[in-house]
Amino acid sequence: MEAERNLLLVEDDAAFVKALRRSFERRGYAVEQCDGVEGVRAALQRVSPGYAVVDLKLASGSGLECVKLLHDHDPEMRIVVLTGFASIATAVEAIKLGACHYLPKPSNTADVIAAFERAGGDVSVPLTQRQTSLKNLEWERIHETLADSGFNISETARRLGMHRRTLARKLEKWRVK
Repeated sequence: MEAERNLLLVEDDAAFVKALRRSFERRGYAVEQCDGVEGVRAALQRVSPGYAVVDLKLASGSGLECVKLLHDHDPEMRIVVLTGFASIATAVEAIKLGACHYLPKPSNTADVIAAFERAGGDVSVPLTQRQTSLKNLEWERIHETLADSGFNISETARRLGMHRRTLARKLEKWRVK
């Protein structure tokens, strides 16, 4: 893992990428970031990363396209897909296209680095390794609806059937600084 610590972050959530970038930089990674397929193409002209973290659902398309592009550029690159919209179908496709692992959000930097370091599968992994809390499910639903409404808080609150101020308080609690 020490050979090349260049990392490409493909994420369109500015707050999340800011926190993730800072965390990776503290761990000694040189981080380049972009927010979609065109950004990946441009970044690969400048750098040759050994690692990549790709969000599955991007505003400008699918993270699966980015995984394919990155894997085609360097089949040895360790690519981890992060998503708040996990499904078996997308997990299978991500692995087929060249990702080494697929992690549900919220995942932290330690989870991603552990995924980079795991070379093969582990038959002893318990089937219910991480329990999803009600709090995390609520956050995922809020974030999905927020993204679908173009980050319009009033519209998101309407779609979720809650008061706008209640939603604003919930978002303030989960704010990434």
